[in-house]
Amino acid sequence: MADILWRIVDLGSNVGILFTWFILIAFLYNLSASINKVDKSRVHLLLIMLVSYVSSLFMDTSTATPHLNYFYYDFVIIGILLFWLFAYKKTVPTAFYYLIVGLSINAFLFLGMHYDIVIAETRYYWWFWTVYVFGMYFIDFTMALVLIINKDILGLYKLSGWLRNNKFIKRNNG
Repeated sequence: MADILWRIVDLGSNVGILFTWFILIAFLYNLSASINKVDKSRVHLLLIMLVSYVSSLFMDTSTATPHLNYFYYDFVIIGILLFWLFAYKKTVPTAFYYLIVGLSINAFLFLGMHYDIVIAETRYYWWFWTVYVFGMYFIDFTMALVLIINKDILGLYKLSGWLRNNKFIKRNNG
């Protein structure tokens, strides 16, 4: 199993380029589909993500802490998305929530890998590395897919509404 995982890790930069192309195709599709529409929110989100993915291809991964750099990078992108949310002031597409959740999970996977490799100095295969590799691929693919179809495919938006309606998110009624 460890040999298979190392081969998948070796494909990392190629898979990153593949997901960048997927985001580019999603951007071009949404740009052409929204030409005569008033709502351009998904095009805005895709432009942010396209710039993010393309610029991440130029990050130096030969440093001692590449995972920590990606952790910081994802939180900067989350900050940019939140700034967009407050500046946009219109209906927010479902894809926005997937981007926030997906980038947050990716960021914490990067932080976990940083801790595992740099701080704990783990050099042998264990289950977290599988979660990291396949989790990253699944989350990146899901974010790009939701940006194209704008559907709540995993039920995240529905779950957040259910939590709000059932008062699992407490409010101060003082």
